[in-house]
Amino acid sequence: MLDKCRREQWRIDDLDWSGKPREMSREDEIAIVQYFTDMEQIERLAGALFREQERKVEDDTLKKIFRTFVADEERHAQTAARLARYYDVHHYQRYRVNENLAAFTPHFLETVHFMPPDIANVYITTGELVLDVALLRSINDYVHDSMSQRAMDLINRDESRHIAVDYHMIEYYASDEYDQKLRSQASPPLLERARATKAFAGMLWRAGPFIRDVFFKPMDVVDPSGKRMKEVFKRVQLLGAKPTVQRRPFAKVMMRLQDLYQRPTVRAVFGPVLERAIGVQGSVLVRLISDEEEAKARAMSFDELAADALNAKNLN
Repeated sequence: MLDKCRREQWRIDDLDWSGKPREMSREDEIAIVQYFTDMEQIERLAGALFREQERKVEDDTLKKIFRTFVADEERHAQTAARLARYYDVHHYQRYRVNENLAAFTPHFLETVHFMPPDIANVYITTGELVLDVALLRSINDYVHDSMSQRAMDLINRDESRHIAVDYHMIEYYASDEYDQKLRSQASPPLLERARATKAFAGMLWRAGPFIRDVFFKPMDVVDPSGKRMKEVFKRVQLLGAKPTVQRRPFAKVMMRLQDLYQRPTVRAVFGPVLERAIGVQGSVLVRLISDEEEAKARAMSFDELAADALNAKNLN
């Protein structure tokens, strides 16, 4: 994998920027430029998560792999910024990062330092699936020109490597080996735990509005059927079917909240609160997998689950 990561590096100038965007309506141009403006910041947040993973893993090869991922995300951010400028043909307005994304960012960057690596891995895996399987593909379809296609092909190739390693890390963080390692470690000092709890609460409070504005609202425009976002969270639920994943404390909490959301009476009263706590819309909190799919996922290896997630990119 490390050789593949190094071999598949590319430069922004490998792309041909000499063309012109297709003709668009005012509304489409504004929407597309805003999407790429926000994407620049999202990619940098992903880079921050990978930087922390590089810092916290002990295996030297994994450190080197995560180092290439940090470089990937910075390149993706720069590509998104350049795409925003490329499609800003008429300069209809000044573009700024979405206000809820801007509000979320400092809390995220504070929290990521304290975040246990297994929880960080959950966030990066879910985020990469949303980007790769749903958002980037749908924006590309919406833009519908060769410039976007060339850039997305390269970005998606990088993201496929990321997802493969993300699943590998989920397997490790759900293992007996990692569980024993945690038991052997001393608890952090009380003050550090208090700071971590405060930072995490601040991040979670702002995560819902950010995810709504930057992921779900754009998807309502570029994929109004909602099919691709459901494909993403179906893969998340398939991961959650693995018994070793279910025993992790963070997974237990999230699955308990999701189970509560399934109850009509609870959802009617506390639905918005649960959506805010988990950070996603109710459309993907409902059960998206059948009993047969859940049983099959339990028997699959993590590599097979990763391959299934990557194959979801080929679904219409």
